[in-house]
Amino acid sequence: MSKIGNTVTKVPMGIELNEKDYCMCLLTTIKEMEKNYVVAMTEASNEWLYDKYKDIFNKISDLQRKLYVEMFRNGWYQLESVSATKLDEKYTMLDTDYKGLSD
Repeated sequence: MSKIGNTVTKVPMGIELNEKDYCMCLLTTIKEMEKNYVVAMTEASNEWLYDKYKDIFNKISDLQRKLYVEMFRNGWYQLESVSATKLDEKYTMLDTDYKGLSD
């Protein structure tokens, strides 16, 4: 598998936190917030509260995406390329699992 990414933007090394460290911490925190808002939405007691949680979730989700894109641009986040066969296998597995839920 080959890696997909950009040239890494160098940051100072050492004991002090650098821009990449802050971004990684922020990304982890935002992902946890997204998960928690999904739980809050599923447990909302009325439509007004659900809509408020959903609005906040959407804003957090947009922020997470923007941060991910910025990290990818700086080469701090890389992806792995996969073959079409591997994607088909994953799709088949997920589709089978989904169909199993309705049984």
